[in-house]
This record gives sequence, C-alpha cells and structure tokens, in this order.
Amino acid sequence: MHRMIKMATAYAVIVLAGCVGPFLREAPNVGEALPTVIAKLGQPTTVYPAADGGQMLEYATGPMGQFTWMAHMGPDGRLLSYEQVLTGEKFATIKIDKANKADVLRTIGRPAERSGVAMHNYEVWSYRYKEAGVWNSLMHVHFDQQGIVRMMQNGPDPMFDPRDRNIW
Repeated sequence: MHRMIKMATAYAVIVLAGCVGPFLREAPNVGEALPTVIAKLGQPTTVYPAADGGQMLEYATGPMGQFTWMAHMGPDGRLLSYEQVLTGEKFATIKIDKANKADVLRTIGRPAERSGVAMHNYEVWSYRYKEAGVWNSLMHVHFDQQGIVRMMQNGPDPMFDPRDRNIW
C-alpha cells in the first residue's frame, strides 16, 4: 500500500509539472536576448509575428489551463515585455468590429476550444481563465466569416462546475 501511494504521488508530480510549465521557471527580464528567454522558459508553444516587426512567443497551458504567457520580443531580438495574458484587462484590449484573428492570437494566444454559432455563422474561440483572479471562467470571442471580432462574452467555465461532474 505504501508503495502504491509513493507511485501515485510521483505520477501526480510528473503530471502537474507538465501543466505548470512557466510557473516553475525563472521569469525573463526585459532587455534579455531571445536565446536567454528561451533558455529560461523553454520552447514556446507558438510564435506569432508582432505588429512592430518583432515576435510574440506564446507559452500556453491550454486546453485545460487558465494561463498563457506572452513574451514580446522586439525587432532587435530583445525582450520588451512578459505577461500572463488571460485576464479581464487583456481581453478588454481586443476591439470589437476591428480586431481580427491574427490580432487575437498576438494578444491572448491560441484558444482552449473552437466552436461555432450557426445563427450568425460565427466561429467562436473560447479561453479558460480566472475572472478577477478568482472565478473559473470562459471568455468567448466570436468572429464573423471575414475573421473580424464581432462579439465577446464571458461566463462560468462548466468544466469546474461540480454539478456537471457528479461530485455533489
């Protein structure tokens, strides 16, 4: 029995280590070069071209994670900023009727889920996050057929609702 507990604990540590990636790594400092940033954070999940000619390095924990970090590298290959982007404040920077899919990817990274709304023929990207750092939430970004953001809605994340998981 004692051996089974040790094995289960070791397995949980391994699984959690994969989920928390950037939590356990040393945060890069503004001004550091790309090779130093990658040495500290590891390989990004995706790299997007930045509007200023640099690049955005995405460090996503999805589809189940509620955190995505973006390292904004300037055109000179040096770190301009590093931040957790799945926040209400960052979602608020996405301009409805103006932002497109590329803008959204550069701002908050890849979605946890993709779906559609037939009534408007919208594609919906959903992002798990902690609203106000507390509530398990989903932000839904709705795109029209041209890839323009037409609507954003947030609500509770049903993945964390105990009634849906037969816990109670």
